[in-house]
Amino acid sequence: MTPIGVVELYVFVLAAFVGYQVITRVPPLLHTPLMSATNAISGISLVGSLVLAGANRDSVSNWLGFIAVTAATINVVGGFLITDRMLKMFRRQPKLPPGGEIEKKGGGAGR
Repeated sequence: MTPIGVVELYVFVLAAFVGYQVITRVPPLLHTPLMSATNAISGISLVGSLVLAGANRDSVSNWLGFIAVTAATINVVGGFLITDRMLKMFRRQPKLPPGGEIEKKGGGAGR
């Protein structure tokens, strides 16, 4: 195994910086569509990690594949839960009739 080169370290630090800048500057209105796109990308990484885990090359690859499958699954499920929660915030509340309360249909004991 070769040590991490200067170029790889530079690319990693630059990608982390750019990713942080992009995510922090997303307006709230665009957050839900962005989460949907991120979930799709996470789904692709889940498929790739399943391929890695199923390759059965050696025990290190199997363990790394298992960890990748677990992390990608948590990412996809969490992304869908967060997106669903955000979409619930945009649902309209039912309109109340002029009396102020929603009438229950059906006869009561006092009628």
